[in-house]
Amino acid sequence: MKRILIPIMSLFMLGCGNEPLPKPKGFLRLEYPEAKYKKITSSLPFTFDKNDLTATVSKVKGSGAVKGLDVKYPSLKATIYLSYKKVNDTNLDSLLRDAQNLTQKHTMKADEITYKPFENLKDRVFGMLYEVGGDAASQSQFYVTDSTNHFLSGSLYFYAKPNYDSIYPASEYLKKDIKRLMESIRWKDK
Repeated sequence: MKRILIPIMSLFMLGCGNEPLPKPKGFLRLEYPEAKYKKITSSLPFTFDKNDLTATVSKVKGSGAVKGLDVKYPSLKATIYLSYKKVNDTNLDSLLRDAQNLTQKHTMKADEITYKPFENLKDRVFGMLYEVGGDAASQSQFYVTDSTNHFLSGSLYFYAKPNYDSIYPASEYLKKDIKRLMESIRWKDK
């Protein structure tokens, strides 16, 4: 009887135990300082608010029809590239189409692209913010215009291979800055 009980008891002892469970996914918890903004004025025909976290706003680059500014975030390894173009009687449709097509180029790598219209009637600033989910090269793109004289487009890029999980916290932080930038645009010739 002992010979039968010992193997049976051994099987019960070995068979009892916790089932292995997969570990839940973990996410980085990165905390960034609360944003403090100040107005930036350049030789371009608009002003906007920038986060004090930015190290620099590079000088106006380009000449002729297209000019730009770079809003650099060295600690986040990111830059918001701004391109300004003057609107004339015939080019507004092509400027809008180009801005939308630039965003659509990311559809191959993007999991989703959402858009949010922006409208400030008082200051004549109208635009669109595109948020790109997934491993796309640019996580946010936008444009603003007054529909008659000015067109400004912007794109957020990180200095790293796109990995959505890794850049997500920084991307979310910078989306708030982009929204503030759009909300604070004021045309100088208003």
